[in-house]
Amino acid sequence: MSAERETRERSYRGISVRLARKYLEKLGGTVVDDERVEADDWAASLTSSTVSIGPTLELTEVTVTFEGDPTALDDLVERFSRKAMRAGG
Repeated sequence: MSAERETRERSYRGISVRLARKYLEKLGGTVVDDERVEADDWAASLTSSTVSIGPTLELTEVTVTFEGDPTALDDLVERFSRKAMRAGG
């Protein structure tokens, strides 16, 4: 990994940690544990919470903290976001 590192955090509603982990694997990462995926020039940590939408609806919100080479993150975050938005509806 280059000396320059950056961290970017994004939240996605309507997907699970399991599905987010699978997407990150398809984007070149290796699962380290249930909440972490790593590749040569990036890593991603996953957390999950439930958020209320209105008085009766709740959704899962997965927060992904991307870390790594800024150039690699530009492509990774964009590609992951496209997959996550399709899944989350």
